[in-house]
Amino acid sequence: MLRWLFWLYRKLFARRAFYRFNLLVLNLGLRGMGIRNFETDSVSGEAHFIKHHVSLIDVGVVIDAGANVGDYSKKVRKANSMVRVYAFEPHPVTYQKLKENIAGLHIEAINSGVGSSSGTLNLYDYAEDDGSSHASLYQEVIEKIHKSKAIVHEVKVVTLDEFAEQNNIDKVHLLKIDTEGNELEVLKGFGKYLGTDKVDLIHFEFNEMNVISRVFFKDFMELLPNYDFFRMLPDELVPIEKYHPLYCEIFTYQNIVAKLKR
Repeated sequence: MLRWLFWLYRKLFARRAFYRFNLLVLNLGLRGMGIRNFETDSVSGEAHFIKHHVSLIDVGVVIDAGANVGDYSKKVRKANSMVRVYAFEPHPVTYQKLKENIAGLHIEAINSGVGSSSGTLNLYDYAEDDGSSHASLYQEVIEKIHKSKAIVHEVKVVTLDEFAEQNNIDKVHLLKIDTEGNELEVLKGFGKYLGTDKVDLIHFEFNEMNVISRVFFKDFMELLPNYDFFRMLPDELVPIEKYHPLYCEIFTYQNIVAKLKR
């Protein structure tokens, strides 16, 4: 049936006159798959995820890597007052905004980036808008994707393995990563915990920044063989049942959740 439908569609619409129409269909289909739904937390599925997954945690630890000004951490605390939240933000300007935004909410702000090794790295942001949500460890994110002049900050970077051990964290119930292309490196720095099933849920973005960092969706799946992968829709998580480049290597905004296999 599908082969017949593909044949018919191609016969009718694989023509130059319908090229823009086919682009529209493609864009509509992507949004129906949970891709490019960035306008609000409700549209992206983030609100549903926090309400129906994070709120169910009895007592636990949430790590927000790339917290920016702390809005995600605040939503987590609002949904579940029992969790301990650690919010990592390396940008010196944004970190001050983060501290002000989460004051009195029992969220621990940490002025550090997260990566595959500890040390210092350069963090790039807009020269004309320093302290933006697009700050990245990759200069090309600012200069090539966003087509702006970059300013640089030298920032501290830690691994989550070291941080968790130093803070006597035995288990992490949710690791959220939004690091503008550095998500895979964050996971590499948490290998001891990930490899021993001590992280229940991982929420990360996959987008055009991964073109700059040269990271494929396949890299995440290979690094996390003990996890099932899901894409966020506004009302639920839809499973990515198996890897296929056509459906996985889509380098534009999408929220991905990896769940520890039970």
